[in-house]
Amino acid sequence: MIKKLTLLSSAIALVISCGAGAKISQEQVARLGNDLTPLGAEKAANADGSIPAWNGGILQAPAGYSPGDHHPDPFAEDKVLFTIDSTNLSQYQNLLSPGQIKLFEIYPETYKMHVYQTRRSASFPQYVYDATKKIATEAELVQGGNGIVNAAIGIPFPIPENGLEVIWNHLLRFRGVAASRNGGQAAPTASGAYTIIGFDEQIMFKYSDPAATAEALTAENILFRFKQSVTSPARLAGTALLVHETMDQVKTPRQAWTYNTGQRRVRRAPNVAYDAPGTASDGLRTTDDFDMFNGSPDRYNWKLVGKQELYIPYNSYKLHSNDLKYADILMPGHINPEPVRWEKHRVWVVEAELKDNMRHVYGKRVFYIDEDSWQIHVADLYDNRNEMYRVAFAHGLNYYEVPTQWSTLEVYHDLNSRRYIAIGLDNEDRMYNFSEQLTDADFTPAALRRAGTR
Repeated sequence: MIKKLTLLSSAIALVISCGAGAKISQEQVARLGNDLTPLGAEKAANADGSIPAWNGGILQAPAGYSPGDHHPDPFAEDKVLFTIDSTNLSQYQNLLSPGQIKLFEIYPETYKMHVYQTRRSASFPQYVYDATKKIATEAELVQGGNGIVNAAIGIPFPIPENGLEVIWNHLLRFRGVAASRNGGQAAPTASGAYTIIGFDEQIMFKYSDPAATAEALTAENILFRFKQSVTSPARLAGTALLVHETMDQVKTPRQAWTYNTGQRRVRRAPNVAYDAPGTASDGLRTTDDFDMFNGSPDRYNWKLVGKQELYIPYNSYKLHSNDLKYADILMPGHINPEPVRWEKHRVWVVEAELKDNMRHVYGKRVFYIDEDSWQIHVADLYDNRNEMYRVAFAHGLNYYEVPTQWSTLEVYHDLNSRRYIAIGLDNEDRMYNFSEQLTDADFTPAALRRAGTR
């Protein structure tokens, strides 16, 4: 149960009962950049000052940084304020999710959280702020909330009225225009043994292109294009995946293709969605777990619960550092808590309840979404008996060369098997390239075959 849930501001509370797709007024939009940040967060500090006011986030890269470097920590001098462990957990339970509390219960000897000063580092390009203000009175949900129109580039619902609008803000949040990234994932066994699965990925966010228009996006019905090829181990190398994500997944469902090295053929993959197991995941996450939630929201009823203060993984530069090896991070049961930074932030709380006529391994999902970036940072995932099944974390930071707030590592804990999968390990690999020049031709089935061929 969510504790000490804060009330929404009166302007938001008055419209909570409105239906999906209701537009907000010009008076509400005028709050953006005033008492609200340009993307809709509360600009002011909280009552006791433990969450500071937002002052623009990180506005420039640290001295000496060059694109292509692992990102130096701009807050390297910050010290741990206090550590939460199983001995003092009761003092902080009102600032933790039920899933977070569960991890302390399962790993009482080893699990802990180092809490640091809160740094509201999220920042984005001015054109994203401008677009958010422009579309805030125009964006609408369609097809029962499973699609969106009249939106491009910006956050479509900076003053959200319901849970679907919040989840669409997460799906459409700015993560750059195009990027290539290398890295991998690992799923340690109970004893701590693991194999690194290496990936080469490219993504092009059509929605975020500075030249994007709502009309063109609706006509093409493409949100982003994504291509992934496995680079290691040898037995999996060459396996590849291509996804075309649509704006309206009822009108046109997600399109996906796979390339299998054994068959040397590209095949359509309609099952790359919902609760199908993720790539090489040992069954520890679903396809729609990736990025904390992706794909069509049509299998759930979405409820906007409100806001609360929560300790979430944030400014995870230590965890991201190339001074660490993967062996420094991966431990039995959970990742090494020492390089993990937790901060108190205000989060939107959204509950997704599985519809009666739908199937999914998760009967309920509760998402905790950072107000400054619309990134889901914590997810509590329940099975169809309403028992806690999995807990997921997105360890985020500001990629200040863009700038954008995005995760560096996602960790999904399976509480039944007492295993986890860590996705996005990049400490020993090349850094993300946000200046990658990609075109639609890089995301065709033929391009997928070229990417997969060893």
